[in-house]
Amino acid sequence: MPHDPQMRASDADRDRVAEELREHCATGRITLDELQERLDAVYGARTHGDLDRVTADLPEADLYERPVPVRQGSSAPAPRRQGQEVATVAWSAWALVSGLNLAIWMVLGVAVEFVYPWWIWVAGPWGAYLLLGALFGRRRS
Repeated sequence: MPHDPQMRASDADRDRVAEELREHCATGRITLDELQERLDAVYGARTHGDLDRVTADLPEADLYERPVPVRQGSSAPAPRRQGQEVATVAWSAWALVSGLNLAIWMVLGVAVEFVYPWWIWVAGPWGAYLLLGALFGRRRS
């Protein structure tokens, strides 16, 4: 649909222009006082022409440098939450320590024949704790 300056602006249109103004302020093109004046004009705008007049002296936003908002459905994977990163580190530490203990136990088993599987007491409770936390831990949104 072609851009019609007489068409009524929606809340989404006003929000889009307000976000562009915040970006211009962040890059130093307008001051905080100018930003406030322009935001007042944006939220009072009735048509696309009114919105165009607020940003007429500013360059168009550099969209290639800005991240795509999640609500636009980009094909990029969603960023991992902090809890997922903590869980990954915990499981990695468990695997490293358990694997090291198992390797030491196996070397001792070859050198001394049979050695009690003590490594289970390191890997077992820690792994059970991590597993129970993953299965029944608090769900955060």
